[in-house]
Amino acid sequence: MVEKRQDFMVDRLTDSICNVKSGDSFQTTVALVSEVELDAASQFGTWKFDWKTEFRDISREVYKLTLNGNEDIIQGLISISIKPDFVYMNLVENATFNIGRGKVYEGVAGNLVAFACRLSFQRGYNGFVGFLAKSKLIEHYSTTLGADHIGGGRMIIDNEAANELVSKYYKMK
Repeated sequence: MVEKRQDFMVDRLTDSICNVKSGDSFQTTVALVSEVELDAASQFGTWKFDWKTEFRDISREVYKLTLNGNEDIIQGLISISIKPDFVYMNLVENATFNIGRGKVYEGVAGNLVAFACRLSFQRGYNGFVGFLAKSKLIEHYSTTLGADHIGGGRMIIDNEAANELVSKYYKMK
C-alpha cells in the first residue's frame, strides 16, 4: 500500500470533543471498528479515504471514535501500524460532518492522535508516534501537536509531546 501524506486539521485540542454551537464537551470512546460499522458509517456521509481497504490490510489496525452512549455514529477514524519502536499513523480522518465551517464537533483529530500516543505508551514505545505529513501542514502539526519534522515530510511525536496530548484527553479519574 502506498504511504499517504496526512492532511487532517487539528481544529482545537479539547478535553474530549466539543459541540461547536453549544460548547458542551462529550466523553468519547476509541475502539476497533468492524467492517459492518464501516458500511454503516457511509450512511452518515462520505469519507475521503477508502477505509475498507485500510481495514482489510492485516498490517493495520483501524479504530473509530464515538461519543459515549452513541456508539453508532462514527465521529472519526484512524488507521495505525505497530512498528518495532513506535506507532505509525497511516490515516486520520474526521467524519464529513466534523469538517469545515458547519462542523458539529471540534477536537476529533486531536482525540485520535492522543489515542495513538496512548497506545504507544501502552505498547512500551514511550509515546512515540510517527506519520507522513503534506508539506503545507508540517508547521500546523508542529504547532498544534508538538510534532517534530525529521525530513521529507516525516514527523514524530516524542515522549514529551505525547505526554501532553495523553494527559489532555485521558485525564486520570
